[in-house]
Amino acid sequence: MSLRHAVMAALLEGEASGYDLAKGFDASVANFWMATPQQLYRELDRMQAEGLVRARVVRQERRPDKRLFSLTGTGRRVLHEFTAAPPRPGAIRDELMVKVQAVDAGDVEAVRAAVEERMAWAQAKIARYERLRARLLDGRGEEEYLARAERVGPYLTLMRGLAFERENQRWGEWALAVLRRRSAATG
Repeated sequence: MSLRHAVMAALLEGEASGYDLAKGFDASVANFWMATPQQLYRELDRMQAEGLVRARVVRQERRPDKRLFSLTGTGRRVLHEFTAAPPRPGAIRDELMVKVQAVDAGDVEAVRAAVEERMAWAQAKIARYERLRARLLDGRGEEEYLARAERVGPYLTLMRGLAFERENQRWGEWALAVLRRRSAATG
């Protein structure tokens, strides 16, 4: 998958500025795809040049003009083709896991602190995802939402992000308990 596919998927929500996409990425696709605002702007320019998105300029008083992007027919076709192709296997590249792998020869306290920091990060994301879930459901039960919502993809990916962060929490608690027991046994 490339950033362009994530941008096109985000634009299914409707027309958006680069700034709106950056904020939206943080609230929606950040649970499976990370991008800096600079990467988003560069990709939007490339996508516009390739005819995948169109931009219209909105004049603003006392602020710089902004460009609002939307998918073109070509962009929708490319996104459709992307969804039809089998996905490549995912790969985890996580610096914390390398530190945990090396903990026996490393600074156990620093690794513990890093695990605790990851858990705090996961807890903050869980809270943010729960707020987003409540906003999506808007007082409806999950079954009703899924039966009547115009789009279910954002909800499905949100729930995957929630499950991922909850598992990060569970793993962190377990890993910290193991490290405490080992320290007690060797200390």
